[in-house]
Amino acid sequence: MQQAISTRHLLGIKNITAQDIELILETAKSFKEVINRPIKKVPSLRDITIANLFFENSTRTRLSFELAEKRLSADTINFTSSGSSVKKGETLLDTVNNILAMKVDMVVMRHSSPGAPHFLSDKIKANIVNAGDGTHEHPTQALLDSFSMQERLGDLAGKRIAIIGDITHSRVALSNIFCLQKLGAEVAVCGPTTLIPKYLHTLGVKRFDTVGEALRWCDVANVLRIQLERQQLKFFPSLREYSLYYGITKKMLDELDKEIIVMHPGPINRGVELSSDAADSGHSIILDQVENGVAVRMAVMYLLAQKN
Repeated sequence: MQQAISTRHLLGIKNITAQDIELILETAKSFKEVINRPIKKVPSLRDITIANLFFENSTRTRLSFELAEKRLSADTINFTSSGSSVKKGETLLDTVNNILAMKVDMVVMRHSSPGAPHFLSDKIKANIVNAGDGTHEHPTQALLDSFSMQERLGDLAGKRIAIIGDITHSRVALSNIFCLQKLGAEVAVCGPTTLIPKYLHTLGVKRFDTVGEALRWCDVANVLRIQLERQQLKFFPSLREYSLYYGITKKMLDELDKEIIVMHPGPINRGVELSSDAADSGHSIILDQVENGVAVRMAVMYLLAQKN
């Protein structure tokens, strides 16, 4: 097992090796034990200052990173673009350089423009963790998803994972495809034709037209949210119609002749992608994903900090 991560930044799963992924997931196991102890803190990043720069709205990811940083004893500063100088026309690079002038060691950044963290990585000395860049990648979500699957299924080599829903507008889908393939899993997608990108066949991913086919094939159904806020056009007639053809109910899960796992990166549109009884059923590991997110993000920041 390699002892150190091969990169200074986590910009995307595409940019890291399978060995990096395995190291992050192995390290996350240790941190999961830490966050389940009575004293949940370790002094691992006591001398590190981390800036959370969220140029796009976020609740889950931002809170998860903030909690992970506190558990590692890092000093943190939080920045949101609303009410900041970005609204006055300040450039991304100027904003970041002003924050770095305060002697920040690591930047966790979410931005609506694909490639924004990659752009910064060439221009600043701090480590960068991509917390989601537009519709491109969301690497820590893919890592926590894989960690959550491993807890239930063990080695993911040969396992079948179906990603169901809005693939076109999802950064989670692309990161998951890269991550799962590097861990040896088979990946398929399912959703309306209008929400499946044309280039997807070049990634060696299967495609199913109906949810029933996808559920019968897979060991894990990773259900994605319909990203209405990113859709400038109408990609399907109505949410009711989407739910009718692509929504998953507990009845559908119970009728399968095998046990499968259901996941969702959140927030769930209940009654659209998943019925409430499916989201809250024994098939679901959605709350495990939330808990594992803190451990995985602790692992990522701990490993990147060693590269300084």
